[in-house]
Amino acid sequence: MINLTPAAVKAVQRFIRGSETPVAGLRLMISGGGCSGLQYGMKLEADKAEDDWEIEVDGVKLLVDPMTMPMIDNVTVDFIDTLTHTGFKFDNPNASAQCSCGSSFSV
Repeated sequence: MINLTPAAVKAVQRFIRGSETPVAGLRLMISGGGCSGLQYGMKLEADKAEDDWEIEVDGVKLLVDPMTMPMIDNVTVDFIDTLTHTGFKFDNPNASAQCSCGSSFSV
C-alpha cells in the first residue's frame, strides 16, 4: 500500500491537469544515487507497463514496477511548500537510513 497526503494528491492532480499529453498515471520509482544510496523518482507516464502494479489512491493512479514495489511498500508521500523547500517528501518505513530532505534512503 502507498499513501498520499491530501497535499500530495492535490499537487499530483495539478501536474496531471497541466500535462500536454495524456497521462496513464504517476510512476514512482527507485534508482541508485542520492546521499543515502537510493533515490526516489516520480514522473507522469503516458502508458502502463505490462508488469506494473497499478494502485489508485484518492483518484490518483500510481504505477510501480515490480522491483520498486517492495522498497516503497507502506511509504507515505507528502507535498511540502515552505520558504526553504518545495516538493515531494517520502516517509518510508522500509528505509534503514534516510537523508534529512527525504529524497534518498538506504535499505
